[in-house]
Amino acid sequence: MDLKSLIRDVPDFPQAGIMFRDITTLLADPGGLRYTLDSLTQKCAGLGVDRVVGIESRGFIVGVPLAEKLGVGFVPARKPGKLPAAVHSIEYSLEYGTDRLEIHQDALQPGNRVLIADDVIATGGTALAAADLVAQTGAILAGFAFVIELAGLQGRSRLPQVPIITLVEY
Repeated sequence: MDLKSLIRDVPDFPQAGIMFRDITTLLADPGGLRYTLDSLTQKCAGLGVDRVVGIESRGFIVGVPLAEKLGVGFVPARKPGKLPAAVHSIEYSLEYGTDRLEIHQDALQPGNRVLIADDVIATGGTALAAADLVAQTGAILAGFAFVIELAGLQGRSRLPQVPIITLVEY
């Protein structure tokens, strides 16, 4: 299936000069959604994961059904102040400032094998921060799963040497 044909290009979003790859059109297509989730599941099945960590917010859309299809639990990595119990937290750099991600301290156990899921890997900063959060818990990073890779931004090169699964490359 040609997933690129189901992904909408939005020029100059969120700022001038950026070409945003919008997966909402892919998600709205039943066949495209099924193909995306089935493909990610097939490619991730051999990683032996115990949990999927989804990065807020589109990582939730990908991560929850992926976790269900893999038969494992889901853990949200959220923006600050969204989780009600004690959290692990990490601040990371963006192109224009910093951001923060948090997960519950009891969401992962030492030795859990974790797959981090998101819609897009661009520069890799957010995915790397999520990997650092996983490490804070003592869990083992088993891999990453993304629908889209923006290869020109070389985010893959910033990530730990684990499997990095993507379906569409720009």
